[in-house]
Amino acid sequence: MIVAADTIAAIATPAGRGGIGIVRVSGPRTPHIAREITRQDLTPRRAHLASFFDARGEVLDQGLALFFPAPHSYTGEHVLELHGHGGPAVLALVLARCLHLGARLAAPGEFTQRAFLNGKLDLAQAEAVADLIDAGSATAARAAARSLSGEFSQAVHAIADALLELRALTEASLDFPEEDIDFVRAADAAGRLERTRAELSTLMQRARRGSLLREGLTIVLVGRPNVGKSSLMNRLAQEDVAIVTEIAGTTRDALRSHIDIQGIPVTIVDTAGLRPTDDPIETIGIDRTWTAVAQASLAIVIRDARTTDRDAQDSDILARLPPSLPRILVHNKIDLCDTLPQRVQPQAAPVEVWLSARTGAGVDLLEAAILDIAGVHEDLESAFLARTRHLEALSEASRHLDAATAEITGTAPALELLAEELRSAHEALGTIVGITTADDLLGAIFSRFCIGK
Repeated sequence: MIVAADTIAAIATPAGRGGIGIVRVSGPRTPHIAREITRQDLTPRRAHLASFFDARGEVLDQGLALFFPAPHSYTGEHVLELHGHGGPAVLALVLARCLHLGARLAAPGEFTQRAFLNGKLDLAQAEAVADLIDAGSATAARAAARSLSGEFSQAVHAIADALLELRALTEASLDFPEEDIDFVRAADAAGRLERTRAELSTLMQRARRGSLLREGLTIVLVGRPNVGKSSLMNRLAQEDVAIVTEIAGTTRDALRSHIDIQGIPVTIVDTAGLRPTDDPIETIGIDRTWTAVAQASLAIVIRDARTTDRDAQDSDILARLPPSLPRILVHNKIDLCDTLPQRVQPQAAPVEVWLSARTGAGVDLLEAAILDIAGVHEDLESAFLARTRHLEALSEASRHLDAATAEITGTAPALELLAEELRSAHEALGTIVGITTADDLLGAIFSRFCIGK
């Protein structure tokens, strides 16, 4: 365990008024602070009804005091929690008393960082703490809880352990050059490597689904004026977010609404209609439309279903979208032309959905198309929350394992190169759980936490 030289304190509950507020203390001076502020000898891990005293012996507040001696605490250090009333003023007084008794104000995420440094959590679990707090949907919260419980870390460690065995096998063959590649082949190193690659592939799929839960999708609605972009946004959001009128060009700026589609957090962006115009305000709105398109992860191009063929303006809009941006072509207002809801997926064209934003008919087909394009083909209940850096580390490990496979299955394998690829893959996985992690990365991760956590 790493013993910190100083003691930290912070308010651990959100800013504002509440029924309960918590001040948390961690570090070597915690027992002294606990005795001075409560004037009691606290029994470990037992809630005590206590008054919280200032330096003159006056009562600041009354509530519960809990003391957790090291190493059996959240941080692995001595920890004190003072549960009082949730008023900002009284919490500030209690915190000031802790600081006067020798603590310093904790930096964002410092409690969890100490938990990581003391081996109470690995790095992936520590990040899951913040993800659980910030979860935007129930599905994301459950995925973060799975990561916090260690499910993601266990899967990473299992693959890392398999790679460690392969590394040991390869290094042993290098130590006995007379055995050379025959030693590796006799131990079925190629078979072990292939099984490890398959496990890594499965892990990457689960991580990608979890990353989608964390990052969400940004969907931009584009099309000519008066094709029903705002109506569709209101239908997806299930509230009147945007003004809808028969007057073309009502929307002049980008409007945003945050929704949930089967557990996936989605930001819907309604934009100004695209058409030639001399109106300077409408021109600004159209420029902002294309800015929103550049930042989106999916575009929904909307047209009027009463028009039998795509006209030049619709084709121009589709052609101007970034080539790498996924898109769905929506034929809206089917209630006005007696067309049934449907969804088709041409081989050389975007997915097309016929729907009515006014009645809601076919909107479920659009939501299904969105999830398909996002890659959500399986139940998200098996996912765990993953960050971009996790995906990058998994991808890097996968690339090194691909190179290792090419080396071991070649006609003249070079064991030195095989050993190097296995080592690089092993180290990439280590960055996920914090086995090999630079100090600047730790600083970047924990600085995003809230103070008190």
